[in-house]
Amino acid sequence: MLTTEKLQKEILRLKKERDVCILAHAYQTQDILEVADYTGDSFGLSQQAAKATQKTVLMCGVRFMAETVKILSPDKTVILSHPDAGCPMAEQLDLDFLGALKEQYPDSAVVAYINTTASLKTQCDVCVTSSSALRIIRAMPQKDILFVPDCNLGQWVADQVPEKTFHFFHGGCPVHIRLSAQDVAAARAAHPDAKLLVHPECRKEVSSLADYVGSTTGIMAHAKESDAKSFIIGTENSILQHLQFECPDKAFYPLSKACICQNMRLTTLIDVYRCLLGQGGEEISLDEETRLGAKRCIDAMLAFG
Repeated sequence: MLTTEKLQKEILRLKKERDVCILAHAYQTQDILEVADYTGDSFGLSQQAAKATQKTVLMCGVRFMAETVKILSPDKTVILSHPDAGCPMAEQLDLDFLGALKEQYPDSAVVAYINTTASLKTQCDVCVTSSSALRIIRAMPQKDILFVPDCNLGQWVADQVPEKTFHFFHGGCPVHIRLSAQDVAAARAAHPDAKLLVHPECRKEVSSLADYVGSTTGIMAHAKESDAKSFIIGTENSILQHLQFECPDKAFYPLSKACICQNMRLTTLIDVYRCLLGQGGEEISLDEETRLGAKRCIDAMLAFG
């Protein structure tokens, strides 16, 4: 019978033998992060993949993340660890609906959250991440912004950039949108000394009550660097586990036990093993027109630094 330790050792052997770079999004479980070459947020992982010497990249995350890796590394073989691992937010808005929004707001620059499909990015002006959205939108010369698809992240930015006019598609992350002000009240009552750290994909009623709002890696960095000793975490609950491993002297509590991304949880350590054996996962392919169109959107983001 395989144990976690035996399986991890075999994965480490296979990835070296078969020249595979393993990427693990921060919402993956701890046992997967421990065998990855790089961990972090989605766009940061795609940049690491582009720098990696390996010719094959295994993305332990969801489909749009694997697409982004392929956009930046067209000559590499890109494998998604589980074929069914999608992102409901990325799939909420299609090209027809985006076209209708662009007709409704013809003078607006279209800003796409990184959590979108490659095909949708082809019809947007600039891409942003949760950590770069505020900085990039402030730097953009356009005064009218159509932000898609997450209206919660968009509203968080809009509240800090009052000099611009924002229009939204009312989509968002079905995991973060579950978090409520009632959850905040209950968590603070249970842990009155804890700092509340939340993701900007949360609704305004939650983010407005937080001690810190930021990306997944931002939340983790803040918790590690803070002098505080206890934290309530308002993002996918796997982050609590990672922080417990990295900061065993601190206490971490979930804002809600329901904050679990089922798509991220589809990938298991056995899936990673099977991918390395060539028996699982899905190879990601993009036609060159789509890849270049989506890359233009990402290049515009990089141009803003």
